[in-house]
Amino acid sequence: MDLAIVITVVVVALAFDYTNGFHDAANAIATSVSTRALTPRVALVLAAVMNFVGAFLGQKVAHTVSDVIVPPDGREGLVVVLAGLLGAIIWNLTTWYFGLPSSSSHALIGGLVGSALAAGTSVHWHTILDKVVVPMVISPLVGFALAFLVMLAILWLFRNRNAGKVTRGFRLAQTLSASAMALGHGLQDAQKTMGVIFLALITGGYIDAGTKDLPLWVIAAAAGAISLGTYSGGWRIMRTLGRRIIHLDPPHAFAAEAVGASVLYATAFIWQAPVSTTHVITSAIMGSGATRRVSAVRWGMARTIVSAWVLTFPAAGLAAAVAFALLHPFLG
Repeated sequence: MDLAIVITVVVVALAFDYTNGFHDAANAIATSVSTRALTPRVALVLAAVMNFVGAFLGQKVAHTVSDVIVPPDGREGLVVVLAGLLGAIIWNLTTWYFGLPSSSSHALIGGLVGSALAAGTSVHWHTILDKVVVPMVISPLVGFALAFLVMLAILWLFRNRNAGKVTRGFRLAQTLSASAMALGHGLQDAQKTMGVIFLALITGGYIDAGTKDLPLWVIAAAAGAISLGTYSGGWRIMRTLGRRIIHLDPPHAFAAEAVGASVLYATAFIWQAPVSTTHVITSAIMGSGATRRVSAVRWGMARTIVSAWVLTFPAAGLAAAVAFALLHPFLG
């Protein structure tokens, strides 16, 4: 029975990874598609490939995610992890339906915390504060400020150049910036699913708690699932990021993507923090666009997106708590 639950958790975790891919596909490529730097199909293939590669570049974020809660050993602990995943998937699908670029990362962590609280098990609140809440607040602010400054630098450096040539040049450069953003998405988001599978294997007794390196099959499976999800596309959210916040031209889009990718790499490699790619790229788009004029950003849409961000933790946690209450009598 325990083995069956472990297999179920792994399958559901990969399903979450798949929904993460199509939910967050827009993060890497919406700006490139909206500026016509890449066609939608080429952009999706590029993002899927770079997501896959990025998943193999580190494990530190995965270990952070696996340290968020301390589920009890055995069957009940596996039910806690399973319910957390289901809560995250429910919120992902809800926000995808309404075209809101919420955070799959915070939905996952909110789901795990919600199911742990429902089960009365331990939560590492210091990890939540240091590695999730603080980066959740700081990373969008940094993304906004850096994108604003980078865009100002671009405007100054190319102020006397032919506008048409500059636009064409940055449209070509967006292939690199979009690739970097997709690589960062794979680095960050695939690891979160790896961390949950790793946690399930420890809880089920199939891996020793002191193990440092994740099994290769876990990395490969998470990489494949998020890449497949990315290739499936996320057109609803792509429209929101590409057009409804602000209409971007290639220089502004390049600045947003380059800054977004840089923030993702820094938080993964230096701080091991599971930050939201959605938060980072959305704030970078706003920062880049604000260099035109403050009113160029559609702040009403921005407020709607921020509301979804705020709701993600409690909503995913509540959905996970309900899932645990439903599953525990049968599986616990």
